[in-house]
Amino acid sequence: MQHTTHRSRTLTTTLVGCLAATGALALAGCGRATQTVHTSPPQHQADAFDKRAAQIVRDWPKVAPVPGRQEALLPLAGADRPATADARALTVTVGHSACDADYGARVLESKDLVVVSGWGTKKNPKAMCTDQLATHKTQVRLNGPLAGRKVVDAATGRQLLKG
Repeated sequence: MQHTTHRSRTLTTTLVGCLAATGALALAGCGRATQTVHTSPPQHQADAFDKRAAQIVRDWPKVAPVPGRQEALLPLAGADRPATADARALTVTVGHSACDADYGARVLESKDLVVVSGWGTKKNPKAMCTDQLATHKTQVRLNGPLAGRKVVDAATGRQLLKG
């Protein structure tokens, strides 16, 4: 099992939903901003993803979602099917908080699975934050071709793509 190399990419982030101060959910987009997306989180988050990905590989397909929000295991909103089975990159849609200072996606590969997770770090962990969901697409590099492997969301344990 290996991780992707450290890379970053600038993408446009679209805020998908906003929770107004009164608690009403606005489904319209809230705006756009340009942000740098990373494929490797800060070092202190590596262990939670590594443990979860190893557990998924070991217990697949009998895995349950991770409860609550963990900065190292943010659920993915989806994955785009690569154009070819021998593709060595995968595009995923990461959902994160609008209050995250930094965010991205990680991958751990096994013979049969590609386990992917979003990650994020708060700008100020003690500050108040609205419940806004921001999403963006980012690409993670694979060490080998997708070639029949299943793509699994580490946070939810759900299969996103059948290889």
